[in-house]
Amino acid sequence: MATPVHDDVIEFAGDYRLKSLVITNHKGEGFDSTQRGVDIKRLMTELNIYEGIYKSAITGSVVITDTINLIGRLPIQGTERLSFKLATPGAHEAAHLIDFTERSGHPMHIYKLTDRQQISESVQVYTLHFCSREFLRNIRTKVSQSYSGTFDSMVKSIFEDKDYLDSRKTLFSEKTRNQDKITIPNLNPFAAIGLLAKRSLADEKKGAGFHFYETTKGFHFRSFESMCVEKNGKQREVKQVFRYFMNKMKDKNLLPEKGHTTTNKLLHDYTAVEHYRFINNFHDVAANIALGTYGHRVITHNIFDKSYKIDDYNYHESFLDTNHTDKKGLNYAIVSTPVDWDTKDKGQGNKGVSDYPESRVSLQSSTRFAHGEDTGSFGIDAAQDGVVEGERQAQQNQVHSGTKLELLIKGQSALQSGDIIEFQIRSVDANNTDGEFDPQYAGRYIITKIRHRVTDQDYVQVLECTKDSPFTAYSSSSDRFFKGIASKEKPKFKDID
Repeated sequence: MATPVHDDVIEFAGDYRLKSLVITNHKGEGFDSTQRGVDIKRLMTELNIYEGIYKSAITGSVVITDTINLIGRLPIQGTERLSFKLATPGAHEAAHLIDFTERSGHPMHIYKLTDRQQISESVQVYTLHFCSREFLRNIRTKVSQSYSGTFDSMVKSIFEDKDYLDSRKTLFSEKTRNQDKITIPNLNPFAAIGLLAKRSLADEKKGAGFHFYETTKGFHFRSFESMCVEKNGKQREVKQVFRYFMNKMKDKNLLPEKGHTTTNKLLHDYTAVEHYRFINNFHDVAANIALGTYGHRVITHNIFDKSYKIDDYNYHESFLDTNHTDKKGLNYAIVSTPVDWDTKDKGQGNKGVSDYPESRVSLQSSTRFAHGEDTGSFGIDAAQDGVVEGERQAQQNQVHSGTKLELLIKGQSALQSGDIIEFQIRSVDANNTDGEFDPQYAGRYIITKIRHRVTDQDYVQVLECTKDSPFTAYSSSSDRFFKGIASKEKPKFKDID
């Protein structure tokens, strides 16, 4: 990293501000009592920070080229703290910083040393692994307590309880509409919150299930829909637009006649994608059928009155009830065109992918009157348990098994997991001279994972993103009958000699 002229001046895309990387021993000292820590920035080869909506806490690693025998002189035993502040030059707001300093009260904690090897007589290389305080706090404590009230209030209680997670960080929480009485049976705090997240229902949305995760800006307890839209249903603003151009393609905004400046060049580099790949997409129809993404039968057994109820989830009938990454409309990930000669139950044509509820069958017990309340597993009318469970599983599958995109970009400290980005990728078509965007894979994505990678050269991020709907809706068909070619012959059966 070049020495910046000023902290607020970006020399190049990928430039960063990291003044120090201080490690403090278990006594709050450096090599001796006169030091408040040891700055190991000059020993750092690579710094990584990992966050994601499926990770309850932040973890990271720093690769050290040790020329001062740090691990022997400090010494390092796994109870040290790591303090640093990382930012894109010009960023000052708390929401744009990665602040893990002692002053902020949230330094990272060293918990492991790996990959140690000596490369010369006085030089050794190794990796220090660190995590947030809550990561270790979760391992050390157990929750054994009964709670009542809304699910978000229960999560807040565990989050701040001095006997449990005891976090001092900000919790960005979405309100839940359901409430219940829950007994946590000796679980780690993260597992207890995960149990509550699974049953949580958003206040003004029809989806089911929440995510609990930590980013570089704090903790979050929210539904996937809240990442897509605001409380009033309006689509969330895109945090950053990213574009991918082949080497032979030129960005028209950078041409001299367009008034190209250094500022334009920096903006271009920060929005340009260095590399991308699609990890998977919705077209694994077999997996989604087996997982119950399109059709799911939930049989609820009411142990109170010995009755049972069958609820069938249908993807195409339920799609518009929830919010998705792209605009709210008929942006189904798969069309409802008939896929076989099977006749629909009501005799209105042949069946589509959503008309096979028995592709996945689940059995669950109702918790009606378990705590004296006439409610089911989700703290609402027990008769709705099957409906909500089908919706929860389908939405979870759409996020996990939806289109997953990996991007390599220049580091921007303001980005965090759960943010919305826009990916502008051109359609792969020789006749696409106007630069039209890919009708399926362009558009809005949710960031589900971020790897922040800092070296002495630059700061980059690897983003893993997902979307549960295509950029442009697939053209639908009014045909109600399967168009496959039927064999004129009947099946043959032959005995083996």
